[in-house]
Amino acid sequence: MAQKVVTTYVDDLTGEESSEISTHSILIDGAGVEIDLTGENYEELLELLNPYLHADGARRIRGGAKAKGRSKAPTGGKDDSSAIRAWAKANGFEVSDRGRVPASVREAYEKAR
Repeated sequence: MAQKVVTTYVDDLTGEESSEISTHSILIDGAGVEIDLTGENYEELLELLNPYLHADGARRIRGGAKAKGRSKAPTGGKDDSSAIRAWAKANGFEVSDRGRVPASVREAYEKAR
């Protein structure tokens, strides 16, 4: 007997189905949630949070418990490659739609954040 398993990724905000959905963890005052978003919706979220995340007194934290389940889209990677690709294209970098994002583009993205 053959069996085919189909996984459908859905944006939690819009209900849109896409293979470009990534899971993001958000922690505020010790309470956390995971939300699945398209690259576009994640970029919107980052834009909304940008003034707070980059306030003069803001400090970056590391660590914490690992989230259960998948942490990124099926393409994998340490971070959200779709968000980096979207940023790179909007800022004049040439990046492919698939595969590894060049280190120089990742560095430019991190510096811009």
